[in-house]
Amino acid sequence: MKKKLVSLIMLMGAMSLNAAVKVDRIEPTNWYVGMKDASLQLMVYGKDVRDADVEVNYPGVRIDSIARLDSPNYLFLYLNLEGAKAGEMTLSFKQGKQTKKVKYELKDRAMAGDKRMGFTNEDVLYMLMPDRFANGNLKNDAFKTMRDKTCDRTAPSLRHGGDLEGIRQHLDYFTDLGVTALWFTPVLENDSPSNGTNSSYHGYATTDYYRVDPRFGTNDEYKRLVDEAHAKGLKVVMDMIFNHCGFDHPWVADMPSKDWFNTSEWLLPEYQTEEHQKKMDTMDGNAKVNDKYLQTSYKLTPVLDPYASKVDLRETVDGWFVPTMPDLNQRNPHVMKYLIQNSEWWIETVGIDGIRMDTYPYADRDGMALWMKTLDKEYPNFNTVGETWVTEPAYTAAWQKDSKLSEKNSYLKTVMDFAFFDRINQAKHEETDDWWNGMNRIYNVLCYDYLYPNPKSVMAFIENHDTDRFLGEGKDTLALKQALALLLTVNRIPQLYYGTEILMNGTKSVTDGYVRKDFPGGWVGDARNAFTAKGRTKAQNDMFGWISRLLHWRKGNDVITKGSQTQFCTQRGIYVVARQHNGKSVMTVINGRNAAAELDVKRYAEIIGNAEKAVDVTTGRNVIISHNVKLRPRQTMVLEF
Repeated sequence: MKKKLVSLIMLMGAMSLNAAVKVDRIEPTNWYVGMKDASLQLMVYGKDVRDADVEVNYPGVRIDSIARLDSPNYLFLYLNLEGAKAGEMTLSFKQGKQTKKVKYELKDRAMAGDKRMGFTNEDVLYMLMPDRFANGNLKNDAFKTMRDKTCDRTAPSLRHGGDLEGIRQHLDYFTDLGVTALWFTPVLENDSPSNGTNSSYHGYATTDYYRVDPRFGTNDEYKRLVDEAHAKGLKVVMDMIFNHCGFDHPWVADMPSKDWFNTSEWLLPEYQTEEHQKKMDTMDGNAKVNDKYLQTSYKLTPVLDPYASKVDLRETVDGWFVPTMPDLNQRNPHVMKYLIQNSEWWIETVGIDGIRMDTYPYADRDGMALWMKTLDKEYPNFNTVGETWVTEPAYTAAWQKDSKLSEKNSYLKTVMDFAFFDRINQAKHEETDDWWNGMNRIYNVLCYDYLYPNPKSVMAFIENHDTDRFLGEGKDTLALKQALALLLTVNRIPQLYYGTEILMNGTKSVTDGYVRKDFPGGWVGDARNAFTAKGRTKAQNDMFGWISRLLHWRKGNDVITKGSQTQFCTQRGIYVVARQHNGKSVMTVINGRNAAAELDVKRYAEIIGNAEKAVDVTTGRNVIISHNVKLRPRQTMVLEF
C-alpha cells in the first residue's frame, strides 16, 4: 500500500512538472521603445505561472529581475529595453519539460515625450460624464457577458447608455461653444454588478486598466475620438484613479501579494463568520462588512498636518473609500510600477493631453510623487491635475510642485481650487458688503495666491460631478454670469461642467444622479435637442451665447493667459479684478448687490489710465469709462480697453 502511495505521489509530481504552462494575460498588453526609462514591468497572469523560468532572446532586451510574490498565479518580469527596436519578441516560459512561447509586441512611439503638450491656462476644460452626455451607439448599451446588464434612463443612478461615439458625434458642439479641452470621467472597464438602484456608471471602480468599458466603446474608438478631437483643436484629459480599483477586479479574488491592497484582512475567510459581521453607512449607502474593515475618514488634513496622529493618517490613506473600491497600496513597488506604466501606456497608445487624478491625497504621498516625477521626466510638457478636496488655499498650495509649504515635493503641476469653488458658492447667496460677505470671499481667497508656486497652474471651477450644480434647483443667471465671468478672467485654468451653458441644474439631496442628468438631445427620441439653437429655449440660447462670446474671446487672449492681475477691495458692493499685458487691459466688474450701483472710475485710475471707452465683452457694447459707470443690480461686465 505504501509503495502504491509513493508511486502515486511521484506520478502526480511528474504530471505537475510536465503540465502545460499557463499564460492567460500579460500587462501591459504591448509596450514602446525609445522611452527615457528603459525598464519595463510585465505582470504575467496564469495558473501556477509564478515558478516558471523565463527567457527572452531579442536584440536590446534583457531580463533585469523576476519577482515571485504570494499568489502562485502571478509572475512579475522586469525587462531592460535599452537599445531595443520595435518588433515582436518571444517570451519563453518554462516549467519542467514544458515551454510556453508568447509573442509580445514592442512599438515605435508616435512622437518623443517632450513633443506632447499638456493643457495650460490657455485652455478651458469642459468636464462631462460619458454615460450621461450622448448615446451614439445603441448596440453597446448593455452586454449579457457583463455583471451589470441594465440600461435604464429612468433611474438616476443606473447606466443610461451614453458612450464615446456620442461624444465624437458632437465635437463641433464643443468648438461652437468655445472650449478647448475635454475631460471625461473614467472610461475604463467597470465590470461591477448593480444592486438595482446604484451602479458604477460613473467609471470610478476600474476592473481592467487596459480596456475601455465596452458600454463606452473600444480602445480603437477612444483613439479615434482623441484623434478627431485633436483635428478640431480640442485636447482630451483622461480621468484616472490610483487610490483604488473596483471590487470585481481580478486582483481581489486572487491578490498578487498580501500587501497589494491596504487593510484587506477583512476579506480573509476567518473573518466572514457571523460574530465579525457588521453594517455601516458609506457613500454608496448601507454596506455589509466586518469588524476588520477600515473605512477612510474622508479627512485629508492628516496627510499634511504636522501634528497628525498615526491613527488619523492611517484612516485617511489606508482606509477604503467604500467597501466596493479596494484601496491600492502604493507603497508596494510592484503596484506603483504597474500604475505608472499604465498612465504612460494610455499617453502613448491614445495620445491623451493630460490626466486628472481622482482622490489624490488618499493615495500614498511618496508613491504619487514618484509617479509625477517619472511622468515629468518622460513628458516635461505634459500636465496632470490632482483632486485635493480641502477648501483652504494653504492646503491646496502645499500639494503643488515645488511648494515651499511642504517638506516633500509632490511634483504635481496643477491642483484643483476648492477654495474658489467653496467661496463662490457662498457668495451667490449673499449681498456684498465692504468686509467679509459676497464677493469679499473671492477677494479673500485670491489674496493668498502668494502661497502657490504657480497660481496660473491652479484649476478653478464653480461645480463638477461631485457637487451640487451651481444653479441648485433654481435659475439665477445673474449669479451664474458673475461666477463664470470671474472663472474665465482670473489667473487660473478654468473648468466648466457640462450643461451649465444651457442652464442645467440639480442638487445631490437625494442622489448624485440629479447633478449628472442626461444632456437633452443626446438620445434618440429626446423631446428637445439642446445641441442646436433651435432645440434650446430662449433662456438657454441667451446663456449659451453669453458664455460662448466669453470663451471665444478668451481663446488666444494674452491679457488673460499671460497678464498681471490686480484686484481691488470691494467698495459699495462692487468687486473689480483687472488683467494687464503689453498695454492692453481687462476689468471684470461685479456688482454684488441686489440694488443699482455706480462704478467710481477714479478709484481704478491705475488700470484705466487715460482710456475713455471700453468694450463690454459680454454684450459687445461700448462703455464710456471717462466718467462713473452705472450698474444694474447684480450686473457683470468684462471691460476690454
